[in-house]
Amino acid sequence: MANITIFGAGSWGTALGALLCDNGHAVTLWAHRQETAEEINVQHTNASKLPGAVLPEHLRCTSDLEQAARDADLYVFAVPSTATRKTAEQLKGMLPDGAQVVCVSKGIEEGSLLLQSQILEEVLESGVSVGVLSGPSHAEEVIRRLPTVVVAGSAERRLAVFTQEIFMNSNFRVYTSPDICGIEIGASLKNVIALAAGMLDGIGFGDNARAALITRGIKEISELAIRMGGRPETLAGLTGMGDLIVTCSSVHSRNHQAGVLLGQGKTLAEAVEEVHMVVEGVNSAKAALALGEKYGLELPIVRSVCAVLFDGKAAKEETKELMLRDKKSEWAGLSW
Repeated sequence: MANITIFGAGSWGTALGALLCDNGHAVTLWAHRQETAEEINVQHTNASKLPGAVLPEHLRCTSDLEQAARDADLYVFAVPSTATRKTAEQLKGMLPDGAQVVCVSKGIEEGSLLLQSQILEEVLESGVSVGVLSGPSHAEEVIRRLPTVVVAGSAERRLAVFTQEIFMNSNFRVYTSPDICGIEIGASLKNVIALAAGMLDGIGFGDNARAALITRGIKEISELAIRMGGRPETLAGLTGMGDLIVTCSSVHSRNHQAGVLLGQGKTLAEAVEEVHMVVEGVNSAKAALALGEKYGLELPIVRSVCAVLFDGKAAKEETKELMLRDKKSEWAGLSW
């Protein structure tokens, strides 16, 4: 049995907490709101995040960050990506030397253009080991013990293997990988492409358009990831194509939901309000576009998403612009 702390009692943090309790570990959740901690401890529910789910009675929750930070074998960051830096700054100096940290949040920080693992490495004390856990994994299905497969990534093999051992069970299979960059770029940009997929559905386009978007979307994601040092194998795997497929098509995807509303003509503010949860792709879109410019990549789908989100462009018009781009070969490297 391991002692595990999860920072963030949203849907994903709570679902992972229940999973780890199933695995026999002692789990402490940290919630930003005291009311959430009391609900989890007393009623064994987190109704606003996971409606209908009954949580393990031995899953404990606290709103005291210092208490949550006390000695644990593994610390899991599950706060929204926009809160990763702030939470890490509050924790600076609290975590023990040599702490093992796994981030399950997905996103690129606007301004710094840092990945989640890079933020943690920058802010937390030296000696902390940082890894990630990602893949096609909606909390709504994990809490129901439905089969899910993900990948644990770290530059340190021992942390990836330890994460695999801690999380894996008959319902939750975990692979390992050293390609933390590829994993995080795939995890972040799939939310941007999912916004575009939702827009297509909101407009009323069909399966052909969605399939084309997913295919060309993985090309953009792969180009950026490889330019930043990621591996092409990673983007063909769980946290690339796998995560992209599920996020672009699932009713559980908040990014897809927001995209549908945008495609129907809602403003960004209206869409985010109606989804009523953090839409990670909104922040990642602007950062992804900036990374594309930094590395000399065009990323036309990402650019069109940003045009709808931030420039007031209509999703239907942006789709037309994408369809009428200059003629070209599908793969520039292939020749007759």
